[in-house]
Formats: sequence, C-alpha cells, structure tokens
Amino acid sequence: MVIKNWLKQITGIAAEEQALEAERKRLEEADLEMLKKRDPKAYATKRGEPWVNVIDVKVNESNVRNGFFELDWNSFFIEQLIAAGYGEIADPEEEVVDRWFRDIVFNMLNEEGLDTSRNSGYINVVPIARGKSEVS
Repeated sequence: MVIKNWLKQITGIAAEEQALEAERKRLEEADLEMLKKRDPKAYATKRGEPWVNVIDVKVNESNVRNGFFELDWNSFFIEQLIAAGYGEIADPEEEVVDRWFRDIVFNMLNEEGLDTSRNSGYINVVPIARGKSEVS
C-alpha cells in the first residue's frame, strides 16, 4: 500500500485522482442546485428534508365560502407530522395532512380573533395520487 501510494505521488496519479474527486463534487453540487430550481420536492427529498407545498387554490364562483387547496408533500413531511403528534405510521398520509391542515386553519382563525367554534363548513380531503391530495 505504501509503495502504491508512493508510485501515485511520483507519477502524478494522486494529484489527478484528487482533481477528479473535486470535479465530481462540483458536478454533484451543480446537479443539486439545478434540481433545487427545477423540482424543489425532489431536491428536499434527496436531502432527506420535509417538504410541503400548495399547488393550487380554487374558489367556488357561485359560493365563495367553498373552495379547495391542492397540496403536495414528501414522505419526510409525513414523518415530521407524525413525530409532532398528527398521526401514526399506519395512518393514511392524507389523514395525517388533514389533521395538520385543520390545526393550521384553527390557529389562523384564533390568531385573528375569529370564532373557531363556528360550524361554517367542513374540510374534505380527496387523494389524487400518492403524496397529493385535494383539500376542500
């Protein structure tokens, strides 16, 4: 092993290997930066970070009290919600997100001093695809 390393040093192979490793790291960082811009969900997932996003918001034109939010998330977000007490591992993801979303809405109403006990509607969660739901 010592002779092998010595030969790499005197032939310049060690320096070339270091340069190749530095270039590989640079390309990996550039790929991650491009992924961050192109697909934030994939970027967060690759880094093992929780991610959630509102994809769309629609309001019923004939009754503005009704509408929906379309949410997207990754598995790390679900793990974060479960760790925060919003569900169990066996619970469907949509139910875990629904509990969190209801809590967010309740807190927003409460902070604004609005009546949180009013029965002004309901939250309906419709699974669209794995990791996506329509909340109305």
